[in-house]
Amino acid sequence: MGTVTLGVSIAVPEPHGGLVQRCRLGFGDAAAAGIPTHVTLLPPTEVDADACPEIEDHLAAVAAAGSPFRLRLCGTDTFRPVTPVVFLRVAGGAESCARLQERVRDPAGPLARELPFPYHPHVTLAHGIAEEAMDAAQTSMAGYQASWTVPGFALYEQAGDGAWRLQREFRFARTPSPRPGALPGPVSA
Repeated sequence: MGTVTLGVSIAVPEPHGGLVQRCRLGFGDAAAAGIPTHVTLLPPTEVDADACPEIEDHLAAVAAAGSPFRLRLCGTDTFRPVTPVVFLRVAGGAESCARLQERVRDPAGPLARELPFPYHPHVTLAHGIAEEAMDAAQTSMAGYQASWTVPGFALYEQAGDGAWRLQREFRFARTPSPRPGALPGPVSA
């Protein structure tokens, strides 16, 4: 049946996701048109198409063992000069993202793989564009903040045109322990 390229990520909800995607396009990053705004849990990974049912079962089990958590974006940073990326920093919830991506890539599971760089949760603002545009992205979004409760994650497949298409969402089965003063749902700061 061939191979497919899959990715697993946490969607950035509206209005934040659309705003970041429009900004990314405005900086000249045309690839953003086919990439929903997200925090990566599994980078693009080529798998045998016949393994997709097993992969979905694995991801469902990961979600069933997980709980919603708060994620907060605050300010910008860059991976330059190592890779040409400017991003929004995950200032809250990074540990939860790291644990989740480890479970997604469990060495005993169907998505086991080594990463070329240490895992660093982030939301891409610009990738592989002119240095001046990368600088503009980093400067103009430096004060950006957003937070929300992450209800789960999603499986995407890369289409022939390079765009990422949602295949299935996986909701966490457990509810989080209430925190005094915690706000439910999307919140902009």
